[in-house]
Amino acid sequence: MVKGNLSIVENRIKSACDRVGRSYGSVTLIAVSKTKPVRMVEEAYEYGIREFGENKAQEMREKHEIMPKDINWHFIGHLQTNKVKYVVGRAALIHSVDSLHLAEAIEAECVKKNTDANILIEVNVAQEETKFGLETGETEELVRKISVLPHVHIKGLMTIAPFVENAGNNRMIFRTLKDLSVDIGSKNIDNVSMNILSMGMTNDFETAIEEGATHIRVGTAIFGERNIAIC
Repeated sequence: MVKGNLSIVENRIKSACDRVGRSYGSVTLIAVSKTKPVRMVEEAYEYGIREFGENKAQEMREKHEIMPKDINWHFIGHLQTNKVKYVVGRAALIHSVDSLHLAEAIEAECVKKNTDANILIEVNVAQEETKFGLETGETEELVRKISVLPHVHIKGLMTIAPFVENAGNNRMIFRTLKDLSVDIGSKNIDNVSMNILSMGMTNDFETAIEEGATHIRVGTAIFGERNIAIC
């Protein structure tokens, strides 16, 4: 099932890239494996996937210990400061930093482990009350504050768009994040790059690609709807 679904998703990515003249290689597919058992992650790995997304720190830690070490793990959920210890040193990229307090906790853990952390700033472009993330107008200020932390490196922005039946309804959300990344990137802030735009999920990733997403987070279209234990 997983391999067949991945083939379909990859064809959809290629079609979206073709529509806007992008290369297929300009989009990184993150297979969101949260709540899914290791056997399904292994099937995706056998297909060739090396980028996996998790939203629970301890679950990511468990899978990190079991799975091959050439996997890039992406932490995509809300990260509590007391769970930072499980993520730093395991996640290739933390997508969901939305406060200086969290960034400072990541910095402190990096110092403890003698490592660095790559992060994205989460922006709540749609200003949904149920979602985490900054307002667009607050983003540059936080970027500047985090940029002075020597072990924490900002690589771009992330957003979670509203769930909509018509993916086109999220087009302006994605366009706004892209414009914000270009604006911040133009400021040439030390220790900050805006090379990554993490946006788009199962229901809207093609629209996100058309609007400049570099990383898409796809779970349901790959692994299916049902939540199962990880063992």
